[in-house]
Amino acid sequence: MKTTEQQVLDSLSDCALQQTKLNRRMVLLAGLAAMVSGGASFAQSAWPARPLRFLVPFSAGGAADTSARAFAVQLTELLGQNVVVENRSGGNAVVAASAALQAPRDGYTFIWDAANCLTNPVLVKDLSFDYEKSFLPITMAVRAPQVIAVREDFPAKNIQEFIEYVRAHPGKVSCGTPPSGGMAHLALALLQERAKIQFIHTPYRGGADAARDIMGGQIDSILITASSARGPVSAGRARILAVTSAERSAAYPEIPTIAETGLPGYDMDDWFGLFAAVDTPAAVLPRMQEAVVQAARNPALIASMDQAGQVPVANSTKDFTIWLGQQRVLLQTLIRNAKITVG
Repeated sequence: MKTTEQQVLDSLSDCALQQTKLNRRMVLLAGLAAMVSGGASFAQSAWPARPLRFLVPFSAGGAADTSARAFAVQLTELLGQNVVVENRSGGNAVVAASAALQAPRDGYTFIWDAANCLTNPVLVKDLSFDYEKSFLPITMAVRAPQVIAVREDFPAKNIQEFIEYVRAHPGKVSCGTPPSGGMAHLALALLQERAKIQFIHTPYRGGADAARDIMGGQIDSILITASSARGPVSAGRARILAVTSAERSAAYPEIPTIAETGLPGYDMDDWFGLFAAVDTPAAVLPRMQEAVVQAARNPALIASMDQAGQVPVANSTKDFTIWLGQQRVLLQTLIRNAKITVG
């Protein structure tokens, strides 16, 4: 069995340790003090002693907001304090990030961020902070699988036929994604790069807008989250050809992944993760990560996530940090190669 010291060290990634600029002894003492004072119950610990805030960089009602609120309900019960979700949209998610950095670094303010933290350094000019140096990853909370769907009367019947059709008609097939520079747009760019095909890209503000236009036949195809695609698919106005996940979706087990249809390694889901500003008390981070893990196992949360077309993850801080590093390189290279910009 691992010692208490090993548990604390395992809970924090090497990256997080470097960013907080705390030496090994300080981290261990902080973690041990938190465990001694906290005992087995979150509600009985010194932290949290008052409500916590989750800053969401996107508007109310969207996938990020609904997932944050679903977790907040469970975390409120687990931690014994209200977890309040605040929507701070604007500036391609920079408004919320700035607010998180301006808040006291006391372990009571977190940001429920997405791929913007990896892409904004090359999409947004004159950023006043460095995402990688300013924020500590805690856990990837949720994955939001994306799908490629075509209008019902499109000639291709499967993903292989679709790719071949686009290849034979370069620059003729339209594909809608939400928004410009978002994960759906990047997933489309990677598909074009790997399959050597070219779409007419049609950016939308949100997945609902893209779903509306494929319902009306204004566009040929869409690359959006599985939840956003449910409307046109259920209405018989669109057909899903593939999912962008590494594995097949439980919601559509009969639909193949892009990876298994000739593009191995393709994995471009949307996602939402929990971060804290650098200099947040080190002992808080593993405790919040553990609470998110417990929340992700709750049947009620799993059911609500499934209804929203999302999948709870709640991975370790170490795994999340390693994955972020890999994604940062992939997405930033993709943006530069495809010359993607945001308005």
